[in-house]
Amino acid sequence: MIGEDLRAAGAVAQELFARVPDGTAGVPLLGTDVAGVAAHITSCLTWYAADLVAGPVEVTAFDLVRRPDADLAEVLKQLRAAAEVLARVVDAADPAERGAHSWGLADASGFAGMGCAELLLHTWDVADGRRLDWAPPAPLADAVRARLFPWAPADADPWTALLWATGRGELPGRDPVTSWRWHCAPLAEWDGIQPA
Repeated sequence: MIGEDLRAAGAVAQELFARVPDGTAGVPLLGTDVAGVAAHITSCLTWYAADLVAGPVEVTAFDLVRRPDADLAEVLKQLRAAAEVLARVVDAADPAERGAHSWGLADASGFAGMGCAELLLHTWDVADGRRLDWAPPAPLADAVRARLFPWAPADADPWTALLWATGRGELPGRDPVTSWRWHCAPLAEWDGIQPA
């Protein structure tokens, strides 16, 4: 995955957030409000950019926190910027660069996939919590599924498969996922087994 995927995911996320102008509206699945979800995504994207640049040693010297007075419009501007920063870092990275993540040493493609996953899945969390019909473009969902969840079935609807892989939905003929993680290291390093 590349920077353009992040830009596409950021754009569809912004479209959904524009449908929920009340940043204080609750998002029950995440135990926060809409602005809190946008702030969480922003911090993830910012950390992913820093993690890729920092290399294989985890960086933990500071926390990213939302100002209490920041409204949804402000948070969404920051989210847009964070998506662009990660996109530029991903595109500028050498293919051999790796960065620390608690689920593996990710390459640029892995960080792009994780950023897209944060954008798409948490945007769905907002949509679901607000009872809004929303799904990302199938090719984008399939790219995230293939990159981070190579064990998720490729013959299923891509968005349904991605929701299933993260414990957010069901797939016919498959057990529900109750504990999940993604594969962010290069795909060549996947051992072919679905993590428990």
